[in-house]
Amino acid sequence: MGSIRQNKIEGVIQEELAVYFQQHMHDICLGAMVSVTVVRITPDLSLARVYLSIFAGGEKEVVLKSIQENSKKVRGEVGKRLKNMRKIPELIFKIDDSLDYAMEIQDLLNKK
Repeated sequence: MGSIRQNKIEGVIQEELAVYFQQHMHDICLGAMVSVTVVRITPDLSLARVYLSIFAGGEKEVVLKSIQENSKKVRGEVGKRLKNMRKIPELIFKIDDSLDYAMEIQDLLNKK
């Protein structure tokens, strides 16, 4: 459980990333719809793990690789929008597979 400050920063970063991915869907996200599901930031605010759900596009891994390759550009754009933060955390992007896991559990329960 993070502090109140961490939670607020996570929420702001999540909102800004969602807007950024929506605006740059064609070039960075390769036409896929990318949703930011969770942002977790370290207590020293130097690293943020960003979990993404990727829909209606090509392979999830290809889209994730494109986002990871452009992570410095994404971090810079988020930094321009968050002017009141002294240091913008490094962004680590990962695929959020919780929805797939929930569907798998639901399928297993339906089989019984």
